[in-house]
Amino acid sequence: MNAGLTLVFDTSGPWIAAGLASNGRLLHAATETMARGQAERLIPLLEELLTATGTRWAELTAIGVGTGPGNFTGTRIAVATARGLSLALGIPAHPITAFEMALAPPTSLVLLEAPRGRAYAQRFADGRAAGPPEVVDPATLGPDAPPVRAAAPPSPAAMARLLHARLSAGAAPDRPAPLYIRPADAAPPSDPPPVILP
Repeated sequence: MNAGLTLVFDTSGPWIAAGLASNGRLLHAATETMARGQAERLIPLLEELLTATGTRWAELTAIGVGTGPGNFTGTRIAVATARGLSLALGIPAHPITAFEMALAPPTSLVLLEAPRGRAYAQRFADGRAAGPPEVVDPATLGPDAPPVRAAAPPSPAAMARLLHARLSAGAAPDRPAPLYIRPADAAPPSDPPPVILP
């Protein structure tokens, strides 16, 4: 299958990583470090990629978006943008997890840095997820466990290759959604209810 021109991007951490590819071959990419302002910068950056290659939005055939795990707000920015572009352009959007991007066969376990000295973990078999991700204590995994990968911007080239492989295999699009493994840090107030006087 000819996957055509595809756009990939990720804002799941303090960055924007994006790339434009033709049949899995990266044509142009950009990565910018930013702790804030991703929502305002993402679309202009994507337009810069298209302009640099003389590509029009209407020529795109698919979108790949990083879904985390990562920063709650950042991940939602990318996912919401991918959904909007998919709807507006009439093209599929495919989620790409940080686990998939970090997988390096023959390793079957991927460990990603998580807050408070923990790690996000997911097992793979034959390149496919073999179970749901979870939060683990790396110290309990034993000496044969792979190292925990620090949070870092993904490679747009790697994202483009993953998306191309998925499209070439005829995979149906799976509506992107943020991959949340732990609950939000915020909690509702625990103040007692007001006393109702007679």
